[in-house]
Amino acid sequence: MTRTEKLLRELIALPSVNPALLPPNDPRGGEQRVGDFLASVAAQAGLEIEFRTVFPQRANLLAHLTSRGKVRQRVLLAPHLDTVGEASMPETHFQPIKKHGRLYGRGACDTKGCVAAMLIALSEVASAKTRPQHTEIIFAGLIDEEVAQFGSRALVAEGFKADLAIVGEPTRLQVVTAHKGDVWLQLETRGKAAHGARPELGRNAVHEMARIVDLLEKTYARQLQRGRHRLLGRRTINVGSIQGGTQPNIVPDECRITIDRRTLPGETEGSVRKEIQSLLRQHGFHATMLNRKSAPCLPLETNPQLPLVRQLMRTVKQSSPAGVHFFSDAGVFGRSGIPSVLFGPGDIAQAHTRDEWISLRQLERGKNLLRQFLASLP
Repeated sequence: MTRTEKLLRELIALPSVNPALLPPNDPRGGEQRVGDFLASVAAQAGLEIEFRTVFPQRANLLAHLTSRGKVRQRVLLAPHLDTVGEASMPETHFQPIKKHGRLYGRGACDTKGCVAAMLIALSEVASAKTRPQHTEIIFAGLIDEEVAQFGSRALVAEGFKADLAIVGEPTRLQVVTAHKGDVWLQLETRGKAAHGARPELGRNAVHEMARIVDLLEKTYARQLQRGRHRLLGRRTINVGSIQGGTQPNIVPDECRITIDRRTLPGETEGSVRKEIQSLLRQHGFHATMLNRKSAPCLPLETNPQLPLVRQLMRTVKQSSPAGVHFFSDAGVFGRSGIPSVLFGPGDIAQAHTRDEWISLRQLERGKNLLRQFLASLP
């Protein structure tokens, strides 16, 4: 068993489900037990450890490999420590199982595989006879990526800077320089309640909302097909939920929907809101619009010609950059001025699934590629 596989097994066995996805005080919630364990592993490798508290019992872990000479650049390795989950999930999700060259378990792919590959790669570079003389390398185990990216947002709010952030996500070992963002909105229509025997005395909020849903899923969706990003394709919208009314014999006086609007680089939450509000006005509809997230998930676009990005792509023998449709902490770092890419073992198709798994061969190759890149830094 390799050191990387061993560490990943230990991480899977330590639940770190985002507490926002579980009932209060669920013992499987929170990243702290994983952060404490990784701190001990990193300290044994000679890395300097610090915790930066974001919420009570929820802190970002930073493990520094300091340079031996004057610092000329800083590289950040940034996987997240939280996983998805729900109250009904069985304990077997946290029991690592090896089968047919795969390791199964909650977080194996998203993103404890990246955590293991990045920390072991950095540990091996730290123990090598020759190591970077003028580059500071920092491993940052981040909290809360799965819900609101409060870990990365807190780090940049503290003024953290780097010349490159490699955000750990399952990219099948491709260097990803662009990803979509995401805006969640809630629309609400108001009507007038009446008895179901006299519906003409009321105004049906569900009917009004049904017409809005049709407008969004047809007319607006076609509008979003205009224009295409070379790596990310087109913008999209999805109406994900609807609630309205209380019982069949009452004309409903309110209805709500939630929508998921995937954004391209250059779009903002404000521009999306204005676009939808304008569309509703044009067609004579009125709906109250609210945000469903404390902050939008930001899109990413990094110049693939930046020297460190090109160096990483040469290491993995990749001739052109890649893009993905999901969002990540990289969008937060990129918006703050830190050039950022996504890279890691695993396939997003396995993330968040009941039988989540990662290829052990790809896990080890990812660790080796990261070590090779880090060792090549000046």
